[in-house]
Amino acid sequence: MIAGMPLVLPFRFPLTAWRAKRRSPVDMLEESTLQMRVQLLDCDYNFHVNNGRYLSLMDLGRTDHIGRTGLLGMMREKKWHPVAGGVTIRFRRELRYRTSYTLRTRCVGWADGWWFFEQVFERANGDLAARAYAKVAVLGPDRERVTPATHGAELGMDPVSPELPDSLQSWLRSEHG
Repeated sequence: MIAGMPLVLPFRFPLTAWRAKRRSPVDMLEESTLQMRVQLLDCDYNFHVNNGRYLSLMDLGRTDHIGRTGLLGMMREKKWHPVAGGVTIRFRRELRYRTSYTLRTRCVGWADGWWFFEQVFERANGDLAARAYAKVAVLGPDRERVTPATHGAELGMDPVSPELPDSLQSWLRSEHG
């Protein structure tokens, strides 16, 4: 174990990044998907995905997404590092051991130096298992925040964010209340 992490996870991240480079590119605001199956080490004693494991799986989805947009390569080149600043998740249906599912990831916008991602876990039959929002910052080598406008411009993006979904805005307001 590495800091309480099953050894399989450290291999999933670089493998996901490597595969992302070989998949078709997506724009930052487009959805990317990963087809996955619940592994034994993803499960708790009820043999469904552990609530904490959802966060690690979401990291894989964002790694795939930014790898396919070109942002991951830019971050490596400039020695930038993504850091999660918060997550809110709503569980709807369980994902049991060996269940196939799709993890859908898309950037829904940016504000105040944060990127905001919506991530949806969908069972093979189309049922919603969980929906989450994550806010992520990018830090430079000096550990200072690199604004989305900075790297967005290098990706050819409009500097103006789309309007954030109401449910995300509600979560953000709750952080300051």
